[in-house]
Amino acid sequence: MRYIIKFSLVLLFILGISSCREDFSTSINSGNLRFSKDTVYLDTVFTNIGSSTYQFKVYNNSDDDISIPQVTLAKGENSKFRLNVNGRTGKLINNVEILAKDSIFVFVEVTADISEVAQNSLEFLYTDQINFTSSSQTQKVELVSLIKDARFLYPERFPDGTTETLSLGQNADGEEVLIEGFFMSDQELVMTNEKPYVIYGFAAVPSGKTLQIEPGARLHFHDGSGLIAANGATIHAIGDYSSTDDLENEIIFESDRLEPEFSDVPGQWNTVWLTAGSTNHIFEHVTIKNATVGVLMDSSDGTINPTLQLKNTQIYNSSNVGLLARTGNIIAENLVINNAGQAALNLSLGGTYDFKHCTLVNYWQNSFRNFPAVLIENELETQEQIFVADLNASFSNCIIYGNENIELQFNANENAAFNINFDHSLVRFNDFNNNFANEALYNFDDTSIYTNIILNETPDFLNPQENQLIIGQDSAANISGNQTTANQVPLDILSEDRTLMPNLGAYQSIIFDD
Repeated sequence: MRYIIKFSLVLLFILGISSCREDFSTSINSGNLRFSKDTVYLDTVFTNIGSSTYQFKVYNNSDDDISIPQVTLAKGENSKFRLNVNGRTGKLINNVEILAKDSIFVFVEVTADISEVAQNSLEFLYTDQINFTSSSQTQKVELVSLIKDARFLYPERFPDGTTETLSLGQNADGEEVLIEGFFMSDQELVMTNEKPYVIYGFAAVPSGKTLQIEPGARLHFHDGSGLIAANGATIHAIGDYSSTDDLENEIIFESDRLEPEFSDVPGQWNTVWLTAGSTNHIFEHVTIKNATVGVLMDSSDGTINPTLQLKNTQIYNSSNVGLLARTGNIIAENLVINNAGQAALNLSLGGTYDFKHCTLVNYWQNSFRNFPAVLIENELETQEQIFVADLNASFSNCIIYGNENIELQFNANENAAFNINFDHSLVRFNDFNNNFANEALYNFDDTSIYTNIILNETPDFLNPQENQLIIGQDSAANISGNQTTANQVPLDILSEDRTLMPNLGAYQSIIFDD
C-alpha cells in the first residue's frame, strides 16, 4: 500500500504541474526545413511486389516549434508510393509538427504494377516527390524506384484457403510429407531471358520432362522456395560466356530481394533439388547464390553416365552447403564454390565424382564454422542406422582452400570402398597439432592418393571474402597444372586459353592492379 500511495502522490504532482502549463504553440513552417536526403532511391522492385521500407529525417533547426501545413505526394492518391510521417500514414498528411531543434522520421514504400505506369516496357523508372508546404514555398524530396516486369510462378491457392502442395513421400512414422509447390506446365518448361522469373514455393519439373533454361535467364526465388527435378526429370540450364559486366549470357539463380544490401546475404531461398531418379542434368555458365543449399543431389540415376554436369558454374553464399551430393555421379569443370555456413562441397554416401580445374574454397565469416571446405564421405548416419556406399572421387588441377587450417576432410567407412585421388592441386591442410598424423588418408606423401600436391601455400585470390577468386601471378597455383587435364578443359571460366601455361583452379592468373 505504501508504494501505491507514493506513486499516486507523484502522479498528482505531475498532473498539477501539467495543468499549470499553457498549450504548446507552433509557428507555420517558413520553408527552412533540412532533410537527411534530397532524393530517396528505393532500388529495384518487381511489379506488384512491395519494396522494403526506406527512411529519411526532416530537421527543424529553428528556435521555434513549427507546423508543416501539408506533407503530400505530388501524384496524390494516384501515387504508387506510401508514406508514414512521424507515425501518421497516408498520401496527404496535414499539420505535421516538429519541435524546435528537433526532427521527425519519414518512411517510404512503393508497390507498382508496371502495366499501369508504362506500356510495353520491361522496366520503368517510376518517380514522385514529397512536398512539404510552408508559408512562403514548397520544399521537395524526390522519390525514385525502378519497377521491373516479371513472370510469376506459384502454387495454386484453393477457395478453402489451402495451397497446392507436392508430396515428398512418407516420413519414418508413415506420415505424408508435403511442401508448398506445383508442377510446371509445358509452357513453363522453357525459360528465356525476356523477363525475370519470380518463383513462390517449389517449382517442380515433372517426370519425363526437361526444363530448358536459356542464356541470360534470371530466376528469383522467394523465401523458402526452390526448384525440384522429380524422378525421371531433367534440368538443362545452359548459358554462355558473357563479355560484359552485365553477365548478359549468364543464367543466375538468386532471391527475389533486389535491394543491394541483400545481394550477398546467405539463406534467402531454399535449393535446387535434384531428387533420386532425376537424370542428365547440365548446368553451364550458371551462378547460384544466397540459397540454403546451392545444389542438393539426392542420388545418381543409376546409369554409368554422369547424372549432373557442372561447367563454368559458380555457387556462392549458401547458409548450409554449396553442393551437397549423396551417391551422386558428377562431372565438374571450372566449378567455383565459396562462402558456405558448413561445407562448400560435401560428397556424402559415396558416389562417383570427377572434378577438373575447380576452385572449392570457403571463406565464410558470418558465424563459427565446424566443417572443412571439402568433406568427402562414403557413409550417411541417421538416427536409425548408418548407410554406406562405394565412393570414387578424383580432383585434378583444383584449389581446395579457405580461412580455416583444415579445409579437406574424410569420413571413410571400412564397409564400403573409399577411392580418392588428388593430382596437381593446392590444398590447405595445416595439421599443426598432428591430429591426423596417424591416419593414412592424410599422408600427402602417398603417391597412390596424392600427386604433385602443393600444401598450405597462398592461392593469392583477388578478394575471397567478396567471391573474387581469380588468382594473381604470385599464386602458388600459377603455372602449376597438369598439362593433360588442361588440354581436356582448355578454356578457363572466363574463356581464357589455359593450355600453354595451365594454372590450378577455375581461373588463369592475372596481374592485379596496385
